[in-house]
Amino acid sequence: MKLKIWNQTRSTLLGAEVEVADTSSKRRTGLLNHTCSADGHGLLIIPCEAIHTFGMRFPIDVVFIDGKKKVVKLRPSMGRWRIAFSFWANSVLELAAGSIHAARTEVGDQLAFEKLDES
Repeated sequence: MKLKIWNQTRSTLLGAEVEVADTSSKRRTGLLNHTCSADGHGLLIIPCEAIHTFGMRFPIDVVFIDGKKKVVKLRPSMGRWRIAFSFWANSVLELAAGSIHAARTEVGDQLAFEKLDES
């Protein structure tokens, strides 16, 4: 499944085409097999409260989201070989570095998910 993720608070688009990692194997793999992250593309990991960038080849923006789709923590341009977590997160959104700044996203912002037609 793919989603479009909007920042309702700022009226900005955070992710134009976000893949949902909602199985154990998809969550384990994440973006590790990718060589880069394209603008607008990302991965929403559900459920998730912690991620790592061990073995990653590029920095990513990380958005921790609670069960009400509210931003609870941000890690912009998280480099390789790092760990980040939030006990309040229900899911984690991984995006291309710079996406948080471009969408003017801040802690407390309300997000909205729109299912993309995959036909």
